Amino acid sequence: MADEFNLQDFSRRMDGAINSLKGEFSGLRTGRASASLLDPVVIEVYGSKMPLNQLATVSTPDPRTISVQVWDKSQVEIIDKAIREAGLGLNPNMDGQLIRIPIPELNSERREELCKVASKYAENARVAVRNVRRDGMDTIKKLEKSSDISQDDQKNYGNDIQNITDSSIKEIDEVLQKKTAEIMNV
Repeated sequence: MADEFNLQDFSRRMDGAINSLKGEFSGLRTGRASASLLDPVVIEVYGSKMPLNQLATVSTPDPRTISVQVWDKSQVEIIDKAIREAGLGLNPNMDGQLIRIPIPELNSERREELCKVASKYAENARVAVRNVRRDGMDTIKKLEKSSDISQDDQKNYGNDIQNITDSSIKEIDEVLQKKTAEIMNV
């Protein structure tokens, strides 16, 4: 077995994509306000991209409202715009350095919107898994080309990576199906 090819590393990277998806799904709350709902919001400030929780205090004063207390007054409008454009279907209201975000009632339109957001997150995870697969296949081809592994090994390693990829995609689909059911039935 070649030292440069580590199947567990590729498996770990694919698991990372799945765990990231689960984290994004935890932010997709169905009817209650939750500070984690804003976790996917990233704001470009000070020359870099930063998560919202590094620029403001996020809290839930009541079950239907999220409150964002912005620390730097000059960033309030940028944060407001980022929340609007995050694809979460939220409509923030600015009040000085405080941004109030009412959580809309879950009508059928809102549920469908949340399902679309969930599908977008799942597709991003699938793309990440496919990128890891591509990296693995490229590594195998380079090893075979440099005669570090045989053609048989290349084929076997390729099959192993494909099996991991298939199971990761299947798990992503199952997690998406579960989240979609949760959104539609709540």
